[in-house]
Amino acid sequence: MRVNNTFLLLVAVCCGLIAGYLHNERIYSVAESFSAVFINLLKLVSLPIIFLSIVSTSSGMESARELKILGQKVLKYTLLTTVIAASIALILFVAIDPVRPHLQEINLESVATIEKQGSYVHYLQQIIPSNVIKPFNDNNVIGVLFIALLFSLSIIALPAENRHILHAFFSSLYAAMMKMTTWIIKLMPLAIWAFITLFMRDLHEGLEIESLALYLAVVILANLVQGIIVLPLLLKFKKISPLGTVKGMWPALSIAFFTKSSNAALPMAMKCAEERVGVSRRVASFAFPLCTTINMNGCAAFILTTVLFVSMSNGMSYTPLEMILWVFLATIAAVGNAGVPMGCYFLSSAFLATLNVPLNVLGVILPFYTLIDMVETALNVWSDSCVATIVDSEVSPHTAASALINESPLSA
Repeated sequence: MRVNNTFLLLVAVCCGLIAGYLHNERIYSVAESFSAVFINLLKLVSLPIIFLSIVSTSSGMESARELKILGQKVLKYTLLTTVIAASIALILFVAIDPVRPHLQEINLESVATIEKQGSYVHYLQQIIPSNVIKPFNDNNVIGVLFIALLFSLSIIALPAENRHILHAFFSSLYAAMMKMTTWIIKLMPLAIWAFITLFMRDLHEGLEIESLALYLAVVILANLVQGIIVLPLLLKFKKISPLGTVKGMWPALSIAFFTKSSNAALPMAMKCAEERVGVSRRVASFAFPLCTTINMNGCAAFILTTVLFVSMSNGMSYTPLEMILWVFLATIAAVGNAGVPMGCYFLSSAFLATLNVPLNVLGVILPFYTLIDMVETALNVWSDSCVATIVDSEVSPHTAASALINESPLSA
């Protein structure tokens, strides 16, 4: 099934290139119709996905009492690494400036219009909505995030019986929404054809392909910096051998890279952590399932870079403060990304759809998402491993396993 989907996507890309090259207005009109339908479907599920993913994930956590030792440490390092990943993406985005060639061709009038309609300052003014329904009706992403976080904290504070009931309820709603999402994803070949066709039209009108190449460089480089520099430095700071840890986790990282699924790599990751790295069973069995659910370093970097790139390519502008705000928005969205098919891509499209930003450029990114997803998944599992190893060294600092890690790298 996976091969067939890949083949269909490849055919869609080729057909889109051919259709766009024909430069026929009737074809462009059909492509715009398909594009509009797909964007409407994205808007239909976007805010419910953001809300339910966060609430269903948070409501599944146990009480603060149980999380006091292991849970708080895992959450601390999860949020720390995810914020760092998003921050690195922002720094690289500003430094490389992938939108620069395209923005030079946007006239000031169109920029002003988009700013007025979609500026995030407008949503900041409505961060606390007057009722629960209003943020969904107004496509107010920040309002929905505020309600989701407030609701999640309230559920965690409830007695176990009420919490389990609500977790089952929201998880079922989330599963139903994800079933709807899988149906929408089946339309992806048609959507890709439409997006590529319209992208070719934009190329005829002067769109710079250099922007897309620079965007991809930002995404991949952000993941590599996080995985090769930041996480090893964090291990080193905790007096843990980065080389020993990566050698021990290598089988799990390989599975994550080729399957593009953190869940598929979870059993091997726990096995490697216990048997090859020396993480205690108690920490591994708690930290890895939780990290697989909420620790999404690669996803945070992708969401931030993609939202800024696509929205700014369509004329939207951000102040430095608004860009910093996106670090935290991307972190929150990534934490709530558990189990979403093509989760990072879909959450990025959800943010962009609520900002009323045209998604043609996002459609062009889609053919490259397979490679991005492989790198991101491997980074996520590597980050999970680092968090679990650090937490184990803090709660069991005198175990033989910790001493082994501290003294010398493990052999593969």
